[in-house]
Amino acid sequence: MELKTGYLGLDLNCPLVPSSSPLMEDLGHLKRLEDCGAGAVVLHSLFEEQIVQEARTLQHYMARGSDSFAEALTYFNEPQTFRFGPDEYLEHVRRAKEALDIPVIASLNGATTGGWLSYARRIEEAGADALEINLYHVPADLQVGGAAVEERYLEVVRQLRGSIKLPLAVKIGHFFSAIGDMACRFVESGANGLVLFNRFYQPDIDLEALEVRPSVALSTSYELRLRLRWIAILFGRIDCSLAATGGVHTHEDALKIIMAGADVAMMCSALLRHGIDHLKTVRGAMVRWMEEHEYDSVAQMKGSMSQRSCPDPTAFERASYMKALTGYHLAK
Repeated sequence: MELKTGYLGLDLNCPLVPSSSPLMEDLGHLKRLEDCGAGAVVLHSLFEEQIVQEARTLQHYMARGSDSFAEALTYFNEPQTFRFGPDEYLEHVRRAKEALDIPVIASLNGATTGGWLSYARRIEEAGADALEINLYHVPADLQVGGAAVEERYLEVVRQLRGSIKLPLAVKIGHFFSAIGDMACRFVESGANGLVLFNRFYQPDIDLEALEVRPSVALSTSYELRLRLRWIAILFGRIDCSLAATGGVHTHEDALKIIMAGADVAMMCSALLRHGIDHLKTVRGAMVRWMEEHEYDSVAQMKGSMSQRSCPDPTAFERASYMKALTGYHLAK
C-alpha cells in the first residue's frame, strides 16, 4: 500500500501529520510519533509575545543594570510564562532534526509585522524543513475594518517570504468573508501551503468566581465538516499544498479529508485525548480500508471527492443547505 504524499514540496511517507501541541515539546514524544508512522511533525509554536518579551528583557537589563552592582540583576526576574524561550526553541529544532528522519516543520504564532519575524531566518538556520505561520488575532478594535485585518495578515506572509527560502505554510481561521479570495491572496503573497483551519481560543465565564477563565476544548470529528467543504472547493483551483487540522480523529476522518483534496491530515486533539499510539491505530485502519476498497495509493484517492470531481458539485454550496433544511423531519 502506497501511503506517500507530497506537502510543501516535501516527500512524506504518510499523510498523517501530528500538528502543533504541547506533545511536541518533548523529543521522546517526537521519536514515538515517528515510530508510530507520522509523515512529518509540526513543532509547538514559538509565539510573537515570547520573542518580544525576551527583547524587552534584554533591553531592560542593558539599560538599567549597566551602572548597578552585579547582584542587582537578580532583582529583575524574567517572567516564566513559557517553557521554551526563543533560544531554547531553536535548540529544540536542531535536536529534532538530528533525531528524526521525517520532516520537521517549525511553527511561529503571531499576527503583526515587526522584528520578531526575523526569527524565521534563525529557524531556517537551525535546520527546519519548513515553517508554519499560525495567524491568530482577535480584531477587538471596533474601528479596524476587515480589509485592514486582511492586509495585516498578508504583509506578515510577504515579510516572511522575503526573509526565508523555507517552504511556508499559513494556518488561518475561517472567519474571512471570502475564504476563497483570501486563499488566493495568501498564495500570491508567498504561501506554499494553507492549513485549514485554526481553532480560536474561546474564553468562558466562571459564574461562582465571576471571572473570565481560559478554556481549551479539544476538537471532535464533527468539526471536520467545515474543513471538508473548503478543501474540496479549493482543490485543483489553487496552486499550493492543502492541509486539514481540526477534527481528524479516526481513519474515516483522514480518508474523507484526503478524498476532498488535502495533501495531509493533521492530528492534535485525538493524540492528546487517546495518546501517541492512537496514530498507529489510525494509520493501520486506513491501510485496511484502502485494501478492502481496492485503493493502491493515497494519490489515487486524493481529490476524488472534491468539488471539481464530485458528481454533484452543488453539494458544497447553497443548494445543499436548502436540501438539508427542507429534508429534515422531526422524530415522531
